[in-house]
Amino acid sequence: MSGIDVVFLSTMVGHSERTLQIVRLARDRVRDDALRTLAAAVEATEADELAAMRGWLPTTGPGASAAAHHHDGHGDDAALDRLRTAPDADVDRVLRDVLADHQRSAADLARSHVGVGRNERVRDLARRIEQSRTAEVELLRGTGTP
Repeated sequence: MSGIDVVFLSTMVGHSERTLQIVRLARDRVRDDALRTLAAAVEATEADELAAMRGWLPTTGPGASAAAHHHDGHGDDAALDRLRTAPDADVDRVLRDVLADHQRSAADLARSHVGVGRNERVRDLARRIEQSRTAEVELLRGTGTP
């Protein structure tokens, strides 16, 4: 596994951890059933991917597991605060906004890695992440709209 693959995995670990924070922060307050279902699917998908990525990182060489613990820049704390303090009537809208922005950045990161990654297993994961996050953003745009 190349250094660029390790950087991608480490970055995605932090990104997925933030995604789980976002969906778990809102899950008990979401009113829209379709949004609740989508958030649960996002949580399940990212928890599985997170476990896989964490499993791959320690096997990549010296310093790889340490790199996995530097997650600065994987999400705006203001976005979490916005979700945390949203009035109940606004939680669905704020979750859609925060999660769509967050997942869009994951799709962009994954799309970029497909072209530069060296390890085929990691590039395959990047392809799947790009496809699933892009689909999630599209669903978030459509969820709850008349």
